[in-house]
Amino acid sequence: QVQLVESGGGLVQAGGSLRLSCAASGRTFSSYAMGWFRQTPGKEREFVARITNSGGHTYYSDSVKGRFTISRDNAKNTVYLQMNSLKPDDAAVYYCAADTSSGWGTSAAADFGSWGQGTQITVSS
Repeated sequence: QVQLVESGGGLVQAGGSLRLSCAASGRTFSSYAMGWFRQTPGKEREFVARITNSGGHTYYSDSVKGRFTISRDNAKNTVYLQMNSLKPDDAAVYYCAADTSSGWGTSAAADFGSWGQGTQITVSS
C-alpha cells in the first residue's frame, strides 16, 4: 500500500501559478506511475496529468495542456504539478494518485489504487 500526502494548495488570482507536491511512502516510488486528478462538487473525478515511473513520459488533459507540468523526483519520492496561467475553471480539489500495478499508467481514475487526501485550489477572477 502507498500513502500519499499532498501540499501546496490555496487561493490564487486568475493568471497566477501554484505548485502542488505529493509525497509518497510505502513502496518503491520509482516502480509505479503517478497521476493528478481534480474534482468539483457534483462532478466526476477528472484526469489532469500523469507521468510514467521513470518520468520519461507525461500526458495531460486537453484542458490543462500547455499550462500545467507534471514532474517527479524519484530520489525524493515526490511528484509535482506546476500550474501556470490558472483560470477560474481550474478551481477544484486536486488529488494525487498512484497506479502501483503499472509503471506506465493510464488516464482512468479507476486504475489508480492509492489516493491522497486532496488539496483545494481556489482561483479568483
